[in-house]
Amino acid sequence: QVQLVESGGGLVQAGGSLRLSCTASGSIKRINDMAWYRRAPGKQRDLVATMTSGGNTNYADSVKGRFTISRDNAKNTVYLQMNNLKPEDTAIYYCNARIIPVGNWYEHDYWGQGTQVTVSS
Repeated sequence: QVQLVESGGGLVQAGGSLRLSCTASGSIKRINDMAWYRRAPGKQRDLVATMTSGGNTNYADSVKGRFTISRDNAKNTVYLQMNNLKPEDTAIYYCNARIIPVGNWYEHDYWGQGTQVTVSS
């Protein structure tokens, strides 16, 4: 019943900005860590940014200073603000969340469907 739905991807020129959103819904008791991953064409899936429920953040070196992860716990939503985008940022971006469903005592790992971000040179 728990699912993550992403939005905000699209096509942008180098130097532009996009804001991704991911909202969790369903029978949720608690959301722990939330994160963004990405998979570039022909590449493995890489961690982009993480944020704990307490607000601690971590970023991949390639996006530090350009991307900002945030979350609104009241809305069960995590965001990724992406500024000064580069062609190398082109990838499918995936939302990830560790969620304790209602009726459970431990967290499960959930993934969004992915949203395409394309940065033109």
